[in-house]
Amino acid sequence: MEFLYLIPILLFSVVVHEVMHGYIALRCGDPTAKYAGRLTLNPIPHIDLIGSILVPLFSILVAGRVFIAWAKPVPINPLNFRNFKRDSILVSGVGPLSNLLLSLCCTFVVIVLLRFEGFFESFNSETVRLAYEFILKMFYGGIYLNIVLGVFNLIPIPPLDGSHIFASILPDRLSESYRQIGFFGIFIVIFLMRVPAFSDIFFSIVRSIAKPMELLIQVLA
Repeated sequence: MEFLYLIPILLFSVVVHEVMHGYIALRCGDPTAKYAGRLTLNPIPHIDLIGSILVPLFSILVAGRVFIAWAKPVPINPLNFRNFKRDSILVSGVGPLSNLLLSLCCTFVVIVLLRFEGFFESFNSETVRLAYEFILKMFYGGIYLNIVLGVFNLIPIPPLDGSHIFASILPDRLSESYRQIGFFGIFIVIFLMRVPAFSDIFFSIVRSIAKPMELLIQVLA
């Protein structure tokens, strides 16, 4: 129940992440995601049993402070790309970038909510107060959640986006071998998150990115 307020923003964030992969793939010449009906913000076509449900629960239980998830990957056919390596980097990189931009959007929503706190208090209603607190916590949590999602997906271990970016700059033979790690790489990442040195570096990066957002809130709210 402690993480209940994060569920709506988490679901929205992972859906946007996947939609952006499909949209940029379309711009790069690959209509596969469009024809599969995946260029939609409707969460139902994007829900993945493992990534949307089991891994978030597993990561909380095992890693303690990692609340991570992904939606069902959009289907992409790189053979349709106009420039294979360049477009692979663009399509892979836009997912984490979308999360960082969502973090900034959440920041501005928090600023607006804080500036209008008096307005919501004027209703003198317990229901309005609880709804306001839930929404404020959701978007405040969305700032950090999306930074975590963005940084996490940039880790260069398959099947994360960072691995596709890394593989795209490797020589072809090395790239193919590297991609063979596949889904099993996610267990490597979860294990690494249990290693204090790795975890400390990861969350130091998250805090560094979050710092300007916090300053914006302090200055503008």
